[in-house]
Amino acid sequence: MKYPIYQVDAFTDRAFAGNPAGVMPLQTWLPDQVLQSIAAEMNLAETAFFVPVAGGYHLRWFTPTVEIKLCGHATLASAFVLNRFIDSSIRAMRFDSLSGPLFVTLEGDRFVLDFPLYTFEANQDAGVPARIAQAIGQQPVDVVVSPGYESFVARLKDVAAVRAAVPNFPALEALGLDLIITADGQGEGVDFVSRFFAPLHGIPEDPVTGSSHCVLAPYWQGLTGKTRFHARQVSKRGGDLWLERHGDRLKIAGHAVCVLTGEIEVN
Repeated sequence: MKYPIYQVDAFTDRAFAGNPAGVMPLQTWLPDQVLQSIAAEMNLAETAFFVPVAGGYHLRWFTPTVEIKLCGHATLASAFVLNRFIDSSIRAMRFDSLSGPLFVTLEGDRFVLDFPLYTFEANQDAGVPARIAQAIGQQPVDVVVSPGYESFVARLKDVAAVRAAVPNFPALEALGLDLIITADGQGEGVDFVSRFFAPLHGIPEDPVTGSSHCVLAPYWQGLTGKTRFHARQVSKRGGDLWLERHGDRLKIAGHAVCVLTGEIEVN
């Protein structure tokens, strides 16, 4: 049987930038092993699958190797597909997910995600900063850990250090958690910048990561007192996000562009 499938570049307003996501609308769920095989075939950071349910859609995300709990760019891409290819009157969407209900609204030319925040705590392992320095070739000036997001957050001295980081993937995997690196955005024209490495989840470096900002926004709020940010992920592809904290939720806004439409045959 043939199913429609899309490739959408999220958190960018131009093709071949931002973070590419596969999006596959379904009427009923295929077996999990089929979903995983499709995600492996797409070989993108994440492929999203959704089916209609009462009041919205049930949304799931798969990397090439595993199902994950939360994904920002593939949620934005799913909302884009719903609005642009399925029904242009759909401008507010509810997605049920492993991370609870997620909401997306179309405001102007940006899609706005409503996501949960993740807490973080001080790093208690004195050896972690040196291990992070070995993993990226840059010395962090601060390290915190988010148990819920299963990540370290390492602040570097400036934008140049974030851009210059060179991942040592065996050392990154040995950290046992994903790694977000970040710095003040001075000189970049934004509030802060970041990069995200998740080799344990089959993603060596994610081009633009919506969900990581659910940790980064409260982290930078603690440093600056701000609740609104313009953030930039300075990966090779790069992308921009506009963030606004509301209690224990985070609004994440960004653009999207479809670069590929087609069909996939599943026997």
